[in-house]
Amino acid sequence: MNLENRIHQLFQESLETTRRCLPLLQEPLAAAANLVVEGLLAGGKVMSCGNGGSAADAQHFASEMLNRFERERPGLPAFALTTDSSTLTSIANDYAYSEVFAKQVAALGHPGDLLLAISTSGNSENVVRAVETAKEQQMKVIALTGRDGGRIAGLLHDEDLELRADSDSTARIQEVHLLCIHCICDLVDTLLLGAEL
Repeated sequence: MNLENRIHQLFQESLETTRRCLPLLQEPLAAAANLVVEGLLAGGKVMSCGNGGSAADAQHFASEMLNRFERERPGLPAFALTTDSSTLTSIANDYAYSEVFAKQVAALGHPGDLLLAISTSGNSENVVRAVETAKEQQMKVIALTGRDGGRIAGLLHDEDLELRADSDSTARIQEVHLLCIHCICDLVDTLLLGAEL
């Protein structure tokens, strides 16, 4: 197998997926950024969660918000529910792995807060439970999903948003999710700070 041809194929698949997703995600991404800014300006915070690569994406988003993205600004209140190993393992041990995010949302979430729920399948049980708990806490949800949206798509209310990557490949979905995260961060900065000169 020619590795350079394989690399070319992977880049092409990624580009095709991104092109296909652009018209589907343009409007929801703008709405998601507005939702984040409205929540922050009202005193809310953003919690994020996911598993595996999606956990890394949740942490990536939180770091870009809390520290900064590409422009200097004060930190914004955001954190990932994936980072506290003592909390995660105690919940998993005492209850179930399906509750590792939900119990944190129940304890830390308030009306006006947002949950960024990331699941490439839309069916990750612990992310599903986090979404259910967020709705019980009167929080709004932005869901990053793929494939058919899974169970998470069916849990969302009118005030929530789904950003669904139109692909069946986990890698391609994750690539679109990362681009969505970067778009949201850029748009949040634009809404808060104005367009760059």
